[in-house]
Amino acid sequence: MKVLGYVRVSTEEQAREGVSLDAQEAKLRQYAALYDLELVAVIRDAGASAKTLDRPGLRQALAALTAGEAEGILVAKLDRLTRSVRDLGDLVDGFFASKFSLLSVADQIDTRTAGGRLVLNILASVSQWEREAIGERTSAALRHKIARGEHVGAPGLGTRVEAGNLVADQDEAETVARIRSLAAEGKTLRAIASVLDQEGRRTKRGGKWAAETVRKVLARRAA
Repeated sequence: MKVLGYVRVSTEEQAREGVSLDAQEAKLRQYAALYDLELVAVIRDAGASAKTLDRPGLRQALAALTAGEAEGILVAKLDRLTRSVRDLGDLVDGFFASKFSLLSVADQIDTRTAGGRLVLNILASVSQWEREAIGERTSAALRHKIARGEHVGAPGLGTRVEAGNLVADQDEAETVARIRSLAAEGKTLRAIASVLDQEGRRTKRGGKWAAETVRKVLARRAA
């Protein structure tokens, strides 16, 4: 059976152990050799989120299936393909229900069988439930903080959070005042950013200034 390998990492995951593109590809090649599959190609999506199916590598893989270049797609883990039950349903309906096969190494899924298709749907549903449960817990925790009068969200430049309360940060407040002064002089956002860097001032995250960062500070103070 001819299969296409598909590997993906999102920006946040690239440095994590065990999810690198090379590590995924190695697993695919080992699995293909073990189960006598012909791995015709390994297609990559580097730095691509699973929140959407609109990814260059995935589009290429699905187009290759439609063109008859392979009979299925092989992934190291199901979440490399998608994290959405809705998107998974679309993929199953459009490709993996009857036309093509989907195989996942870690999840031991092989949709060439009815049992494999059942496991695929169950795993996807459990994954979706877990994400929604985490979201509900996070939302409840935020509502609790708000009810107690605690600050929620990242503090803007010129402030910091102490014991749940938003307090002034004098050093940063001076930078904010400098930005407003330069803006009052008619300097452009880019010019202000350049002056701040020359003066050794840093952004909230300790980095260099950009025009967009300056704009956000001015917009926040004006709101």
